[in-house]
Amino acid sequence: MPGTYIVGVDGGSQSSKVVVFDLEGNVVCEGRQVLRPMSRPRNGIVEHPGDDLWESICAASRQAMARFPGDPGEIVGMGLCTIRCERAFLKADGTLAAPVMSWMDERAYQPYTYGGAETAYVTTSSGYMTHRFTGRFRDTAANNIEIQWPIDSDTWQWSDDPAVLAHWNIPREKLVELQMPGDVAGYVTSQAAAASGLPEGIPVVATANDKAVEALGSGALDGTSALISLGTYIASMVHGRENRKTPTDFWTNFACVPGRYLYESHGIRRGMWTLSWYLDLLGDELAAAAAEQGLSREQYLEREAAGVAAGSDGLMTVLDWLAPEDHPFRKGVMVGFDARHTRGHVYRSILEAIALTMKDRVDAMCAELGIGLESIVVSGGGAGSPLFMRIFADVFGVPSSRSVGGGGASLGGAICVAVATGVYPDYQTAVEHMTKDRESFAPDLASTAVYRQMNETVYRDIRDATDGILERSYPIFR
Repeated sequence: MPGTYIVGVDGGSQSSKVVVFDLEGNVVCEGRQVLRPMSRPRNGIVEHPGDDLWESICAASRQAMARFPGDPGEIVGMGLCTIRCERAFLKADGTLAAPVMSWMDERAYQPYTYGGAETAYVTTSSGYMTHRFTGRFRDTAANNIEIQWPIDSDTWQWSDDPAVLAHWNIPREKLVELQMPGDVAGYVTSQAAAASGLPEGIPVVATANDKAVEALGSGALDGTSALISLGTYIASMVHGRENRKTPTDFWTNFACVPGRYLYESHGIRRGMWTLSWYLDLLGDELAAAAAEQGLSREQYLEREAAGVAAGSDGLMTVLDWLAPEDHPFRKGVMVGFDARHTRGHVYRSILEAIALTMKDRVDAMCAELGIGLESIVVSGGGAGSPLFMRIFADVFGVPSSRSVGGGGASLGGAICVAVATGVYPDYQTAVEHMTKDRESFAPDLASTAVYRQMNETVYRDIRDATDGILERSYPIFR
């Protein structure tokens, strides 16, 4: 074995997390840094302020290394995972020529027409971070998705189709070198070591887009299990080997294992963000009451929501806090209030809306793939909620499970390092050694029946009733 520890970096939409694992996937220590609020100078424009992506990862890394009890010389390497669907503009020296576009920025999905005269490279957030850590203009192919980049999803390399290149309008010389997940992208420079606290010279290993890395870190999933990834963007995925190019109810994404693919359903934009939004609305009083009892805001409110019956006594939430581009008039909706409803009802209704929305979208994906689910695996911070796990099991009508101990994108990044550096001979062996057992939640049949009736009779048709009035109000309140 070349060493004893592996670092996994998970640069997310709301925070950056750096975790040190041992070779069996156990968490040794970690650090986390919340991102600064996004800059939104006008409608449709969402940017990261300053150099926040790099600075937050460095801050989280310094926290982790300050808590690290071992010998830094025993760190095998670092697996780098960052937010997908972002666009960064780099000068010739690798510094930013313009603010990094968030995945919520509508320009990030349009042909390249901006970035400034100093822009020498156009890349993803992972391409930018790779240069910051290694000094090399390289990126994982698996974070360059066809809806944003001129990539050939069969070869995992830049397309040589003139029509594709012309559509995206990114000169070939502005595109960085592509690598496969598990390739060594370079080594931590002295400057990056000083900023992050990581040892100089350790290998930086390419991974994939954040959802694919999270899927890997959640363990090997077979064709009868779906992963529900709870984040600012909520998605569901099943693994596959075929590059399906014209699906209707899902899209084909690169997996974190070279040559493999993930089938990903339609998701929820600003999914878990909606919960944070609601908690923020409740203000300092809730935060103080929770702190007095040694609880987080989520834990405090979950105790109230746990006593609410399935269906939240008719209170239903529609999660359009960020409208889809093809229906820009849509807004978030809560319908069905009466005198019974408390803040616990509202909280539970948001949880139920997430589960019910993903149930419909997973069902559509599985029907097109011709598969039936036997279980779901839930990952992300929301998986720590026993109430949320029970709601998922009840809504889907199959067992829901979550990883015990550390998991997710940081562990997925560590698994890539373990393969790249020879700790384990292949991905399957690394997954078997480094992912943990899961805690499972069985569905309550009575609650499943309530959710099925609620969904089939009312919930899945709510937008048909609300779209008209929201569309009429859109010119007034847009």
